[in-house]
Amino acid sequence: MSEMKLSCEAVRQVEEVCEQFNNDPGELIAILHECQSKLGYLPEPVQRIVASKLGIPASKVYGVVTFYSFFTMTPKGKYPISVCLGTACYVRGADKLLEEFKRVLGIDVGQTTPDGKFSLDCLRCVGACGLAPVATIGEKVYGRLNPADIKKIVSEFENRE
Repeated sequence: MSEMKLSCEAVRQVEEVCEQFNNDPGELIAILHECQSKLGYLPEPVQRIVASKLGIPASKVYGVVTFYSFFTMTPKGKYPISVCLGTACYVRGADKLLEEFKRVLGIDVGQTTPDGKFSLDCLRCVGACGLAPVATIGEKVYGRLNPADIKKIVSEFENRE
């Protein structure tokens, strides 16, 4: 059982999202997308509220959240980084890119930097094999990368504040 507590505002937002979709269990994925968009992630208390509002078991919500890779149960950084490890990217050196991101950011895959700016993950295919190796930061795709590019790319985002 989770010890995490949601703020009253977060609970209100989750309930409003469910109501926007008429508490329809058939809209579970859309509801989860919207909740994650508002809160940044889908911790256990959010999943329990959604299950309660939709009248479905919490295990069903959890199953959907853990099945689809675009859902997360942990907070992501302001700038989520994903390195593609699909075949085309991997054979062109994506593993070296991943190691360099880990070194530059000082975090491992699945972690977020202490300042909350960056999180690091892997994915299997971005669909940009002609640009391999590829990484994404937020919605932006970076292609034909080499490890020497990583520090410059990260610094661009560090200086956005």
